Amino acid sequence: MSESNKTTGVNMAGGLTSGPKIQNMTEVAAILAVAIVIIGGAEFLLRFFEVKEFVMPTPSAIVTALFEHSGEIAPHLGYTLVELAVGYTIGASIGMILAAVITQFPFVEKIITPYILLLVTTPMLALVPLLILNFGFGYAPRIIAVALAAGPMVMINSATGFRRVDQDKIALARSYGATTFQIFTKIRVPMAMPMIIVGLMMGAIFSVITAIGAEMSGGGFGLGSKLTTFSSTLRTAEFFAVILILAIMGICIYVFFSWLGKKLAGWES
Repeated sequence: MSESNKTTGVNMAGGLTSGPKIQNMTEVAAILAVAIVIIGGAEFLLRFFEVKEFVMPTPSAIVTALFEHSGEIAPHLGYTLVELAVGYTIGASIGMILAAVITQFPFVEKIITPYILLLVTTPMLALVPLLILNFGFGYAPRIIAVALAAGPMVMINSATGFRRVDQDKIALARSYGATTFQIFTKIRVPMAMPMIIVGLMMGAIFSVITAIGAEMSGGGFGLGSKLTTFSSTLRTAEFFAVILILAIMGICIYVFFSWLGKKLAGWES
C-alpha cells in the first residue's frame, strides 16, 4: 500500500471504504461539535418556534420517548430481528449457491437469469399483500419477502466477483492439476470476497427495508407495525424513536460489513 493510502486509511475492499481515519482528538472534537450544533440547533429552533410535538418532536423528546417506552418497543424489535435473521440467512445462502452454480454452468445461467432479473426489478413490498393472503399475518410472509429481497442482491454481486478472477491464475492452477472444486474454493472465492461482502451488505440493507414495509402492511407486530400505530395515533415522539432505532440498525450493518471487508478482503487495499 502506498504511503498516502496508509495515511488516509482507505480500504478498497470491493467498494467498501472506511473513509479517512480519525487522526487525533481535534478531529473527534470537531465531529462532536458538529453533532451538538445540529442536534442543539434543532432543539432550540423547535422550542423557539413552539412547534407542536405531534408535528415535530424535539430531539430530547425523541430520546425520552425511546427510554420511557422501551418496554413497549423492545419486544417488537425482537420480532423484527427474528424476521431479518431467518429471512436474510435463507436469501443470502440461496443467493450464494446460485452465484456459484451459474458461474460454473453457463447453461443454468441462461435458464434462471430472466427470473432473477424479474425478482430484482419487482419491488418485494408489492408482493407482501399476496404473501399475507396465502400465508397469513405471521412470520412466514415477512420471512419470504426478506429472503426474496436479499437473495438477488447477494447472487448478482457474488457472481460478478466470481467472474472477475484472473484467468491466468486459473490456467496456472489447472496446469498443476487443480480440480474445478479446488479452483473455486482456493482462487475464485478468495478473489471474489470483496464483491461477495458488498452483496451481503446490500442484501442486509434491502432486508431491513423490506421487513419494515412488510410489517407496516399488517400483522400487528414488529417495528413497522409500531410505526403505523404511532403515526395513526399522533405519537410522533415514539414514531421518531422507532426511526432512530432503524437508523442505528442501518449504521450497525454498515460498520459490521466494513469491518468484515477489512478482515476477509483487506488484501485488496
